[in-house]
Amino acid sequence: MIISPAQRLQSVSEYYFSKKLKEIATMNAEGKNVLNLGIGNPDNLPSPATINTLVETSKQPKAHGYQSYVGIPALRTAYAHWYKTYFSVELNPLNEILPLMGSKEGIMHISLAFIDKGDGVLVPNPGYPTYSSVSNLVEANIIEYDLIDENGWLPDFEAIEKHDLSKVKIMWVNYPNMPTGARASMALFEKLVAFGRKHNILIVNDNPYSFIQNDEQLSILTVEGAKDVALELNSLSKSQNMPGWRMGMIAGHADYIQTILNVKSNMDSGMFLPMMEAAAVALQNPKSWYDEINLVYTRRRVKAIDIMKYIGCDLNEDQVGMFIWAKIPEKYKSVEELSDFMLYNANVFITPGFIFGSNGARYLRISLCTSELLLQEALDRIKKIL
Repeated sequence: MIISPAQRLQSVSEYYFSKKLKEIATMNAEGKNVLNLGIGNPDNLPSPATINTLVETSKQPKAHGYQSYVGIPALRTAYAHWYKTYFSVELNPLNEILPLMGSKEGIMHISLAFIDKGDGVLVPNPGYPTYSSVSNLVEANIIEYDLIDENGWLPDFEAIEKHDLSKVKIMWVNYPNMPTGARASMALFEKLVAFGRKHNILIVNDNPYSFIQNDEQLSILTVEGAKDVALELNSLSKSQNMPGWRMGMIAGHADYIQTILNVKSNMDSGMFLPMMEAAAVALQNPKSWYDEINLVYTRRRVKAIDIMKYIGCDLNEDQVGMFIWAKIPEKYKSVEELSDFMLYNANVFITPGFIFGSNGARYLRISLCTSELLLQEALDRIKKIL
């Protein structure tokens, strides 16, 4: 006899990349040497000082015990200094910052903290799939809002206000945007804060891509009064080459942070001390650190654009972040069919945009987390089949 799963799981399925990575692993086991251009998984090392701190702190006998639910003071202080230095945002490290095990964890914690069954949640289309899957898990009423190329992949507030917003509690936004690469702007953040105030909606900006291929770091919390209606998630996964470390944070009004802590403190027992010490060091990396990372991505970007153009895609080259987003030619029936054709015939995986929502159904996304050499090999393989 098999015990049936919870009803809430009927609204979600296994994450697309989880399934695809298993398929790719099977193909590789068969000797097919798949080139994976799909996932934003930084392939370079964190800074030497970061790694050295992890190693040395791990040798200390007291480093392996339980830690505080709110992280060590040194880490919260480092996050506050990082935000002051690069985003011009003042944050109190005592109560306006909560370290997380990656910002993805924060999406669940925020949802559990603020959403009751049937509450409305505004989710971008296209957008990070976790916004929808977590909203489904907490039994929220998802209201999609369209992001389209013709509007620069920005929210159309007039269109959103045509919905019944009376029960909406949260609006998920993500600028710099993934998957489209649309830039953040102060004008956008000001409109979002005003929208949140007008409709009594908590605006949550997911902001992990600020440093990648982007010279201007912006935060929604810069807007005057933003802390009353806005939270911001951030992460060291992309900016510091630390995706597997699962080091993220959420910033905002002390009352909101305490509400989220009420959830988080019942779900984990703190993070590993050496990782927190090392993350605090990583946050002190100089501007030259980010410049060096971006030189690598700039060279890779040229190759990724070459791939998109060979396929015949149309793209705006003024994109930020670690992906290239492009519209496929009309001659292809569907983006999923094209992506699978390249996977099974050229052993090259490129993410089909439909996984981010219906507005991504004619788009491909290439990650810049692959060496120039492998990107060139991917192009050579694609040229043989298209």
